[in-house]
Amino acid sequence: MDSASNTPSKRNWFSKNWSNILFVILVILFLIPSTRFHIQVYINRAFSFSPSIVDKEQLNQLTDYNWQLRNEQNELINFKASKGKVVLINFWASWCGPCVAEMPSLQELYNLHHNEVDFYFVARDKQKAIQQFMANENFDFPVYYEQENTPELLQSNQLPTTYLIDKEGKIWISKTGAADWNSEELNDLLEKLITE
Repeated sequence: MDSASNTPSKRNWFSKNWSNILFVILVILFLIPSTRFHIQVYINRAFSFSPSIVDKEQLNQLTDYNWQLRNEQNELINFKASKGKVVLINFWASWCGPCVAEMPSLQELYNLHHNEVDFYFVARDKQKAIQQFMANENFDFPVYYEQENTPELLQSNQLPTTYLIDKEGKIWISKTGAADWNSEELNDLLEKLITE
């Protein structure tokens, strides 16, 4: 009899406190390293928007294209080869939650524009970890590793950082943090920069 009379009050207590219980569960999951990364990726993906485009009057001009990189086949590549082309550079790592969150949209963007745009996915991670990540996620965009210092205008200590550069070296996007890279706005900008 007592247990039956307590049931409505227990339900009432739960209905009043469910948001607090959920919050505590999320905090506990966030404190566990194995679940924290996946929660971080999910949250970053859910709140990623199209990156901001710089006003035309405020565009920085990249002049230093002398930058040695190494590709997955251990061949040396000089960034000079991309001078006069539309370029997207993404600095990332497989251990970086925001980086992993934006990778599907970057892969989609690469699939759409890899014939007209030079993509540089510059990994700041161990090559073996990158290879395993790429295989696990079925990504096939080109990965590079820095062999020397990045040109000054492209230097950033934060991951992910992404730049979109036009044929004249003007930087239209300089974005730190996760973004939705396959947005309509960005695709329209790329089409415009490709045809100019």
